Amino acid sequence: MSDIKHVDCTLRDGGYYNNWDFSKELTEDYLYAMNAIAVDFVELGFRSFDIKSGFKGAFAYTTDNLIRSLKMPEGLKIGVMVNASEVVTHDLGPVEASKLLFSPKQDSPVTLIRFACHLHEFEETLKACSWLKSVGYIVGMNLMQSVDRTSDELDNIAKLASQHSIDVLYFADSLGSMYPEHCVQMIKILRQSWKSELGIHTHDNMGKGLINTMIALDEGVTWIDSTVTGMGRGAGNAQTELLAIELEKNQDKSISLVPLLSLIDNYFTPLKQKYAWGMNSYYYLAGKHGIHPSYIQEMLSDSRYKPDDILAVIAYLREKGGNKFQIGILNDARQFFQGEPRGGWEPADLFKGREILILGAGPSVLKHRSALENYIGQAKPLVLALNTQSQIKSELIDYRVACHPIRLLADCETHCNLAQPLITPLSMLPEDIQHALGSKEVLDFGLGIASREFIFHDVFCHIPAPLVIAYALAVATSGQGKRILLAGFDGYGADDPRTTEMENLLSLYNASHGSIELISITPTRYGVPTHSVYAMGM
Repeated sequence: MSDIKHVDCTLRDGGYYNNWDFSKELTEDYLYAMNAIAVDFVELGFRSFDIKSGFKGAFAYTTDNLIRSLKMPEGLKIGVMVNASEVVTHDLGPVEASKLLFSPKQDSPVTLIRFACHLHEFEETLKACSWLKSVGYIVGMNLMQSVDRTSDELDNIAKLASQHSIDVLYFADSLGSMYPEHCVQMIKILRQSWKSELGIHTHDNMGKGLINTMIALDEGVTWIDSTVTGMGRGAGNAQTELLAIELEKNQDKSISLVPLLSLIDNYFTPLKQKYAWGMNSYYYLAGKHGIHPSYIQEMLSDSRYKPDDILAVIAYLREKGGNKFQIGILNDARQFFQGEPRGGWEPADLFKGREILILGAGPSVLKHRSALENYIGQAKPLVLALNTQSQIKSELIDYRVACHPIRLLADCETHCNLAQPLITPLSMLPEDIQHALGSKEVLDFGLGIASREFIFHDVFCHIPAPLVIAYALAVATSGQGKRILLAGFDGYGADDPRTTEMENLLSLYNASHGSIELISITPTRYGVPTHSVYAMGM
């Protein structure tokens, strides 16, 4: 165990949450704490050419000048990471690109350079490694998404690495999908051709970051990574504080946990409350199905994604493949309906010329329940309730509207026990949902997704997003209703992205050919004309 090299990469991996924008005070307290627990290397951040992808803080670049400006504990070695893609795709080639990023070691405070590398980049990146070794650096290669590699691919990597002068070959569990038995197997495969030092970088999507690290140590791995409180992309990493406790009993170094625990209390607990990294059910599912954790991180930080949305995206990525993060795929994954829209029911047969009241789930429905029930009893509008919500008397609701497949699957049993017919794009839903609805009376009105517009047809519609309110508006409009009343669409705060999404949706609806008058009869934050339900019968 005395040969272990413990690398803490909190500011590098944790920077995915705050754009690598850490204060000098936090950084210097962090460096002091790392020295106190006898960490061997601190990987302070990335070194990068990227200046065009929005604001990033200092640790996205981690220049020599930045490192020199910090109060550095004596003996603590500093590392940086480079995304291999930046040097292998550089116009000058990997070696000349590396010369632009790094001076020879004698002129730099950096000791360790690691490349985060995909399989197809590995061989070209080794050229950069050879030059960096020749000018004095300790050099490591981190093979990303190593769990997905075949035995032959891993052995070929090991053979390539053995033909070049690098110090440590890492295998990274980038998707957090590695089980302990996978860890042992990969070490054995790599060891067939790679006889030098091995390292492991774990992610904690399934809560196995620490145990995989400890098993790797038992199997002879000597380089291990961790982050404070596990702060890192997606669910994060093995936790430095726990790893330090595990390592202490097997090392001859004396350590003090006090600075680290103070650092956590002062800085990282508030950061974790703000950014919410760490294992949860969504990350666990992503890890289990080999889905890149950044998809989950993005959805959890965007309040438009409700639990059923996140589960639907995971199901989509499981089917289509999601081991590479591409932000555009998130939008594709919300489009749940494939093929041309189709349906078999014409709402105009029942809706034409009727006043239509759509009930949302906002608290104003319950608050003004008596007035709404009195109005429905007197004026006899046709009442549509979204999904399964039932804040007014059931007998006053004429139809229920639903379109989200995951929400429908969860609500099938409830829908089957509700008295009202269900309006949904039945023929476009997965077979398991069709089967689960069983003998339920369903009115099949088709749905397609059209970019930034509503289009109304007799038995189907196109809407700009698969939201149940958009679908309900389209049903009412295709049905040639007289006007649409809204109740329970209270809205959210001004800075909530759901507000912007709903405002855009209503604006697109009002601008659509064939749209009909919209009026909210309960309080709303949206830009919709508002009448009082209390005055509607006067």
